[in-house]
Amino acid sequence: MNPTPPQTTTISTRSTVKKLSESPSTSSKISFRPRKIQKLTSNVPVHDANKIPNSLSTKPEIDLALNHLRTSDPLLVTLISSHPPPKFSPCNSPFLSLSKSILFQQLATKAANSIYARFVSLCGNESNVLPNTVLSFTPQKLREIGVSARKASYIQDLSDKFSTGVLSDASILTMDDETLFQMLTAVKGIGPWSVHMFMIFSLHRPDVLPVGDLGVRKGVQLLYGLKQLPKPLQMEQLCEKWRPYRSIGSWYMWRLVEAKSKGNGNAGSGEAEENGGF
Repeated sequence: MNPTPPQTTTISTRSTVKKLSESPSTSSKISFRPRKIQKLTSNVPVHDANKIPNSLSTKPEIDLALNHLRTSDPLLVTLISSHPPPKFSPCNSPFLSLSKSILFQQLATKAANSIYARFVSLCGNESNVLPNTVLSFTPQKLREIGVSARKASYIQDLSDKFSTGVLSDASILTMDDETLFQMLTAVKGIGPWSVHMFMIFSLHRPDVLPVGDLGVRKGVQLLYGLKQLPKPLQMEQLCEKWRPYRSIGSWYMWRLVEAKSKGNGNAGSGEAEENGGF
């Protein structure tokens, strides 16, 4: 049985033959347009380690903030004139500030100060409140100075993240606000409110709006004559005009509520109580 001959393609028109014969090898004539190679981006936020965010640590920056707020929101003019400008305490190390914040959670100021003093004494002094020092203490040791079991686990998680390099004093100082918020809320026991207070009172960041803070919400309610406490979205909308100095606007909301409370014969909460120990 003869093998089946290979199939061939027959070109039946002269024009087609001519067209093929006049075309050189396609492999030698195909040209490729140059294309840019796109870099793959990560979902992990990146911060510029060489750029330190603005700080409210200097009087010129405070003056800029006050001028901006007077211009952008006329309702703040009288309030600003009624109170001296804010002064922020010198910064402690971020690790020390965050540790103190955890210890102060849900405690009266006097009790919190007492436990914090014992904690510092256990470490030796404030300059020795370091991640490795804290990690050397057992939960039972921390319980002996009045730290609850839950807070002991929070402080150890914070210390572990610093010890392993997930966080550091240097990186915290240079992170942008969004990245910092994400990184710190990943620590056990540190929620949005604690991060906002840390950013305002420890890092002196100028554009932080603590939408969950009761005092700031009450202040916004009083300032704008609202019937109910504003919710976070309404807070964002009403205070948008304060950018990029919402931290200062928030500080004046505390002063507004404080003045209102004193006018009603109630003792206003001091700044040490409002800021979570920072």
